Amino acid sequence: MAVPGASLVPILLLGLGTCLAASPSPKGVECILFNEEYMTCTWGSGQTLTANYSLYYWYENKLPVVECQQYLWDRSVRIGCRFEQSEIIQFQAFYVRVNASCNGQTLEIPSNRMELQNLVKPEAPVNLTIHNMSGNQLQLTWSSPYPKEQCLEHVVKYKSNKDTSWTNQEVKGVIFSFPSVDYEKYYTFYVRSKINNYCGNTQLWSEWSVPVFWGNNSTSKGSSGPERPRSPRRPRSVLTVSPRLVAGVAEEQLQWFWIHTVLIPIASCLLLLVLVVLLVRMERVWVIIMPRIPNPSKNFDDLFITHNGDFQVRWLPWLTTPLSWWQLPTPLTPLCPSRNGSESLKMLWRVSSPTTVKASAT
Repeated sequence: MAVPGASLVPILLLGLGTCLAASPSPKGVECILFNEEYMTCTWGSGQTLTANYSLYYWYENKLPVVECQQYLWDRSVRIGCRFEQSEIIQFQAFYVRVNASCNGQTLEIPSNRMELQNLVKPEAPVNLTIHNMSGNQLQLTWSSPYPKEQCLEHVVKYKSNKDTSWTNQEVKGVIFSFPSVDYEKYYTFYVRSKINNYCGNTQLWSEWSVPVFWGNNSTSKGSSGPERPRSPRRPRSVLTVSPRLVAGVAEEQLQWFWIHTVLIPIASCLLLLVLVVLLVRMERVWVIIMPRIPNPSKNFDDLFITHNGDFQVRWLPWLTTPLSWWQLPTPLTPLCPSRNGSESLKMLWRVSSPTTVKASAT
């Protein structure tokens, strides 16, 4: 299918009759921008070319003219040019010129003006999934590798095993609702996409997606003979996914395997070790901050062992006789204040001997 604005009308130079007979001029140049990732411009589609062609391109108001850096070859003959993403500029007029060399003479094919945003062909949709909804309804969803999903419009193609023709349904988003299904039928769905009128003016549709199936595949239309009895069963859904999705799922499962079997056990052991170390260090710090209160019970072991718990003053070694009430120690007598001038006084207990007490009594 020729791209609007991409076909080039050959301009033949005089005196090239023998050259054209040996190498006919190509039908035209067709440029397609694939998924905005790379672009190819080809010529002589369906023809057997014997002359080598050189392609030169330039953008409007942008010079100089540049020759193709990556030619496409077929049987040692150039049939096209590949442009990388860095060489592509959208929304600017794009021109190409193809020169053919034959028998020492040149055939030049000038180009028409092209707009690259009108030459975009998106990649086919992927990840088609069917969801069973209530009321015998189905919901078909998909995703697109094209980076600007808001610039796409889609067509869903479907039919059952009892239908003779396909049904096409235009869809603006990435969800298609099938209003009513027959559980005795087997359905097949395809999806394709193209750039909508808000982002470009093109009729380049993507390839059809990988099909997805739903339903009962035990019967088909046109089968001869009576139908065999079969037990009722729930319709099955068959999901077909792209290899890219399978590779992504496998990689994600491998990552989760390493996380669960290696990282989590190691992290748990390290955390437990850190907690033990902190517990030991905190116990030492707690002893320093809050020292233990000394137990004075050891200082009174002699009272319980030697004197059988007798706490009276008569067990003192310097007393020979029991004391009378007048022989009790005198009250505390302040001797002198402390050197630092505080109000606290040093107190002294004087215990009088029996002779001293008697003398004072007389």
